[in-house]
Amino acid sequence: MFNIFKQKEIYINAPFKGEVIELENVADQVFSQKMLGDGFAIIPEENILKSPVNGEIIQIFPTGHALGIKTKDGLELLIHLGIDTVELAGQGFNKLVEEGAKIKQGRALIEFDLDYIRENSPSTATPIVITNMEKIKKIEILKKGSVKAGQKILKVILA
Repeated sequence: MFNIFKQKEIYINAPFKGEVIELENVADQVFSQKMLGDGFAIIPEENILKSPVNGEIIQIFPTGHALGIKTKDGLELLIHLGIDTVELAGQGFNKLVEEGAKIKQGRALIEFDLDYIRENSPSTATPIVITNMEKIKKIEILKKGSVKAGQKILKVILA
């Protein structure tokens, strides 16, 4: 009647065309052991990271290899392009947004040189992690394997 008991659902979409894998399969213990939070990873087939949600850029690393987004519901996401890519010192990454930018799902955030990352880092797998898991009641991966940019990947139910 008034949706008092309706659960708040948020969907996290694919930031580019690629292959969705579980975090446990990422070649980095910080992500595979979910030390920063839970979510999924995607192996990119495109070279532009697009926002998986509506929100605000709350952090973008100077090297351009990772960023944080906060949704209007307070969900905080960390997106990390590739594994050990901080070691590339910004080479191969071009930031298209700045901290504080209000963004819509699908907006281009970072352009990256996929071939350079393949050649110079252990993996192109891109973890997308919810860093404030205390706000989460349940998460569910909706799709694994090959996905298109913008496709719903993770269903999040807020606590």
